[in-house]
Amino acid sequence: MVNVAVVGGTGYGAVELIRLLNKHPHVHLKSIISHSQSGTEIKEVYPHLTNIINVQMNEWNIQGLSSDVDVVFFATPPGVSQKLVPECRKNNIACIDLSGDFRLTSQEVYETWYGTSAASEDYLQEATYGLTELYEQEIMNSKLISNPGCYPTATLLALLPIVKKGWVNVESIIIDGKSGVSGAGRKVGLGTLYSEINENLKAYKLGEHQHIPEIEQFIQKESGQETQVTFTTHLIPMTRGLMCTIYVDLNEEKTTEELINFYTDVYSQHPFVRVRQEGIYPATKEVSGSNYCDIGIHADARTGKVTIVSVIDNLVKGAAGQAIQNLNVMNGWDVTLGLKEIPMYP
Repeated sequence: MVNVAVVGGTGYGAVELIRLLNKHPHVHLKSIISHSQSGTEIKEVYPHLTNIINVQMNEWNIQGLSSDVDVVFFATPPGVSQKLVPECRKNNIACIDLSGDFRLTSQEVYETWYGTSAASEDYLQEATYGLTELYEQEIMNSKLISNPGCYPTATLLALLPIVKKGWVNVESIIIDGKSGVSGAGRKVGLGTLYSEINENLKAYKLGEHQHIPEIEQFIQKESGQETQVTFTTHLIPMTRGLMCTIYVDLNEEKTTEELINFYTDVYSQHPFVRVRQEGIYPATKEVSGSNYCDIGIHADARTGKVTIVSVIDNLVKGAAGQAIQNLNVMNGWDVTLGLKEIPMYP
């Protein structure tokens, strides 16, 4: 049995971790850390956990964690985990970070996009990017996992197979992203008020979304080419769900059937990526509450472009579910442990 702690216990990512960890057969949730709600039972913040999770939240205390916990999940705002992860690693505690603090390899790039100081170079180099399907071997041998962002998860799972083959022009990538309101977290803000978001659709963070450099970093890594993507995000009036519709020029002629067959083969050993048949495209409802990423593909012979539609639940595959998937890989367990959820429908 592996003892785990969740840091950032009052956020949506943290409570989703708690929900999924509770039924994991090899995990015991030992501690929930929350600076703002220390001394409060989790059920007081989230009443739906009454008589299910009876844990009092506490302040950060590395001495207590070092004797009780094997793995710490960080579901914290940017700038927090970079200060706490070094204490864990010095005490031989494995870390899975759901914030962006260890995703970017360049301190300068992080500080430009996140507007705060970066983690130390040593820990940036130690961290493994936790896109499970593509970096499984590296994750297996790591004790510090940087969980991908929600938009990068949907985008990179959709793009990297053909990027690695050199079949597309990486300078032509356009990503149209749409996410439910839970992606903004639980903080109070004008833009997420019911009267502002209901029956409304709006673009946000044009040209300045912090996931842009993360997407570019791994496209460059796999293609060996410098690239700048066009990435536009939209807030849609629903709680969960994320869709990325991606447009990119083909370098060589490919049919839809050829691309679908290729993707099906690439992900044949990865149960959480499902590739749709020709002419069928995924919807956010079809992955809600689950760890699946569903992908639909259309090659347009007339324009020479390929359109890829990729959907995930932003709180599961885009955050907590992928973090647990990485925990499974780190420990040599079946990758589906604790994650065998049928999507909620309707």
